[in-house]
Amino acid sequence: MRFDTFRRCDNPDMKQKITTCILTVWMALTTLWVFGAGKPVLEVQAPLTVALGEAFRVEFALNAKPEEDTFRAPSFEGFDLLAGPAVSRGQSIQIINGSMTKSVNVTYTFVLLPKEAGNLTIGSAEVTVEGEVVRSTPQPIEIVDESKASAATQGTTTQRQQRRQDTQSDAASRVAEDDLLLRAIVSKRSVYKNEPLHVTYKLYTRVPFVDYSFEASPSFNGFWAQDLVSKKSNAQTSRETYNGKVYDTFVLGDWLLYPQQAGQLTIDPMGMTIVAQVVVQSRNPDPFFGSGHEVFNVPRKVQSQPVAITVKPLPAGAPADFNGAVGSFTLEATPPAERLAANSGATYTVRIAGTGNLTFVQAPTLNLPTSFEQYNVKTTESINASASGITGYRQFEYPFIARAEGTYELEPVRFSYFDPQRMQYMTLQSKPLQMEILPDAKGNVSGESVLLPGHGLTKEQVKLLGEDIRFIKLGAAHLHARSNPLMFSTTYWLLIGGLLVAFAAAYVTLRQRIRESKNLVVVRGKRANKMAVRRFRSAHKYMQLEERRAFYEEMLHALWGYVSDKLNIPVANLTKENVCEELLKRGIRQEEAERFTAIIARCDEAQYSPSAGASMSDVYAEGVDLVSDFEAKIKR
Repeated sequence: MRFDTFRRCDNPDMKQKITTCILTVWMALTTLWVFGAGKPVLEVQAPLTVALGEAFRVEFALNAKPEEDTFRAPSFEGFDLLAGPAVSRGQSIQIINGSMTKSVNVTYTFVLLPKEAGNLTIGSAEVTVEGEVVRSTPQPIEIVDESKASAATQGTTTQRQQRRQDTQSDAASRVAEDDLLLRAIVSKRSVYKNEPLHVTYKLYTRVPFVDYSFEASPSFNGFWAQDLVSKKSNAQTSRETYNGKVYDTFVLGDWLLYPQQAGQLTIDPMGMTIVAQVVVQSRNPDPFFGSGHEVFNVPRKVQSQPVAITVKPLPAGAPADFNGAVGSFTLEATPPAERLAANSGATYTVRIAGTGNLTFVQAPTLNLPTSFEQYNVKTTESINASASGITGYRQFEYPFIARAEGTYELEPVRFSYFDPQRMQYMTLQSKPLQMEILPDAKGNVSGESVLLPGHGLTKEQVKLLGEDIRFIKLGAAHLHARSNPLMFSTTYWLLIGGLLVAFAAAYVTLRQRIRESKNLVVVRGKRANKMAVRRFRSAHKYMQLEERRAFYEEMLHALWGYVSDKLNIPVANLTKENVCEELLKRGIRQEEAERFTAIIARCDEAQYSPSAGASMSDVYAEGVDLVSDFEAKIKR
């Protein structure tokens, strides 16, 4: 009876409502079943038996969505890791006969090579899913040494190894000579001394690579180098066309170079080893692998070309105030007030701005009257280095005190530089200034002032006015001796003798210092240890601050500067071979000389290669010990 009633329900609106309600409930229950069922599982898939010397794949499959960067692979003890992890993700939704199924899967694939025969185990991997750590079960694998099998098996192994060697040779042949290139790109090949040039080391690649290591770093002999790449920034990548082919490029080094000497200089090449990754069709008809693909790591050595730079000397006829500035500059002077009270201070400010070797720009000369006391110049700067050069400004403040009133003419400040674009010397100067020095703040005039020598005045300017007539006491003088006279006494002669001895000792010492100061070799040899100690102190501060590049740069300055001064080797001739030869002449053993050149090489490598293994504390201790040892053994 109820069935008939339901079947006779002919109201279309009622039918639609009932159908919609049933479908909604069914979809909700199906969704809850699909998403509520199933616990995250991390399964490992690997062959149970593998031949020694044969690569195989290990896959860790997860049936859920993991949290980012939480997968931890096992250590793979007893295996060499050839590739991986290669991560693949996928999801699918299926509706079959009204039943909906949704699945999410993530697979981590590794390629391993066994090191020795025996029973090995692949440990547990782990990954985090919604705050829960999921681990795989350990997987035992039997590694079989096929060389101990029968003659037929040996023949099969030989064929398999031969096929693998052929496949590996095929992989190596797929990396062409021009697939990996290392280039040194310079902005100019001919510059003037102290004119900047830009050099960039770029890696060009047409194949993927998994690792690289530096083997040789440029030393930039004869140049002052400014590194333009931030220590914390990653390698700059881009795509470029070179010789008609498209490459992925990576900037490995970027420097601004200032040549310090004229002549033919060479920018040393950079060398490195790149490990390219090549995927080839497998020739091994293994029942597990089938005819899939194999991944090979192919090492390639690349090196940039040495670049010859012609450094032209600066033209003759430089102005008298030229101090080596090269570039394009402007001069802005801020003079003090034209009226100033005597015995009060003021400041003359000069700012030099522009593009060029601003780091080497020195303070121009400010000529003040003799009655002005001038103090040490204060320097402030704002310098930015880029590929186009160093820009910014250097500001010089000249504090002084005017001691005597009057009217004075201040000469203009002159600054000369060489403009490489115009190929001529340029001179900038400020406007001349007339200053009026008024009486000081107490209202004294020059006729009532007592001016003492030694404060910026000449003896002719010292005056005592207003008290030129003094009172003369009347009556007879009553004089009597208060003590025994010193003249011609024993104490008197002792003092005279002591003064003569002190004068003779001072004279001999002064003459000896004058002779030594004329001998530049002796002067440089004596100051070598002092300058090295100063550099070592700066390096130690950088080491404590963990400023790696600054530390190794200061260590190089200390070591090169010491041998240059101690052995009287010009900076232009400072090479490792010359240093070794001079050390041997001074009685240093071959082993110690080689240690010295080795620590310099370590500093060079660590300065430009953040991945170098040099320890700052070890380098510092060894450098200090060597310099101390040399100082004790080398006698000038």
